[in-house]
Amino acid sequence: MDKRSTRLFFIDAIRAWAILMMLQGHFIDGLLDPIYRDSSNTVYTIWKYFRGITAPVFFTVSGFIFTYLLIKVPQTGWNNPRVKKGIKRGLQLLFFGYLLRSNLFGLFKGEIYSSFLLVDVLHCIGLSILSIIAMYLLTTKLNKWLFPLVLLSCTLVLFIFEPIYKGFDYNGLPIWLANYFTKANGSVFTIIPWLGYATVGAFISIIFSRFKENNYLYPVAIPVFAVSGIVLMWLSSPLFDLLYSITGLQLFFDISSNNYLFIRLGDVLVVFSIFMLFRRFLTNQTGLRLGQSTLSIYIIHFIILYGSFTGFGLYRFFHHSLGPWPTVLGALGFMLICSYLALKFEDHKPWIKEGFNRFICILRLQTERFAVVSFNILRTLTYRLVQLLGLQKN
Repeated sequence: MDKRSTRLFFIDAIRAWAILMMLQGHFIDGLLDPIYRDSSNTVYTIWKYFRGITAPVFFTVSGFIFTYLLIKVPQTGWNNPRVKKGIKRGLQLLFFGYLLRSNLFGLFKGEIYSSFLLVDVLHCIGLSILSIIAMYLLTTKLNKWLFPLVLLSCTLVLFIFEPIYKGFDYNGLPIWLANYFTKANGSVFTIIPWLGYATVGAFISIIFSRFKENNYLYPVAIPVFAVSGIVLMWLSSPLFDLLYSITGLQLFFDISSNNYLFIRLGDVLVVFSIFMLFRRFLTNQTGLRLGQSTLSIYIIHFIILYGSFTGFGLYRFFHHSLGPWPTVLGALGFMLICSYLALKFEDHKPWIKEGFNRFICILRLQTERFAVVSFNILRTLTYRLVQLLGLQKN
């Protein structure tokens, strides 16, 4: 079976759909006037529900794609080239996460604003990748089923015990570290429980990798994912109610009272089943390229909407001030602009990288020359000062 036939195009399609959903979701949520946020309005209710699906899908797909590539190569452990690439990618996402929250005007004044320390989706996906690598390295030389078992167990532990650790007090931690565990300071995402979606995505990728050449993969996976998703969406809460009535454990009652994690996981599985069902039609090259350019799209959207580096973004001027039609039309335009700029960036990425590397090389050489000249000047001034003070005769 050739490379093209085994490539999972539906995953790129899901990622493209998720990033477009994120673009319109952030735009509408940030700019729509609150007076139009009417929960009794069917259109708004449907939009709000689907907006809630975006992040779980994105985290799950991120874990899926990284792990699928990680276990695809024959090498294992540290010999696996994907390990070092993954570590680099994880650190890169953390770097971009903080970079996008930096403000140049604040830096010029010698200030670091508190928003710089807040944790967003890039931080969490970066840490999720690093966590998956750690689980892989710890289990790679043991039983081959231990890695997927650890991944699935991680998801279940994070989802089941969320009511407990959600109430923990993280005030004793440095604020930059506490922001990874609590939203109390304004973080948009936290590593727990969102790591759970990445690890379940990684678990699913192992199943697809093991059975990718099996003719019954999709005929079995589509109904299994659909039924499992529907069960999680509609029956998980009653199940935890039943467990609470049998055991009396408060934990099961708390899960049932705010069962968003398992319900959203059900949404993710249904989304997977739908995209798998229509996978033969999801081969448009532009759409697939969007799915492969999510980081560029995210960075561009953050700069335009939230005003990274300068603070001058659409959010600053139109925050919660637009009516429904301007917001909808603006969201469509926003999606087109971000997608177009990201694809153009990807087209010129090699040239941009080459130019950036050349600039860094020149900057490094000039810095070294400046350091040498500065050292010689400082040495000469020090010698003359010593002579002037009479500490050295000759």
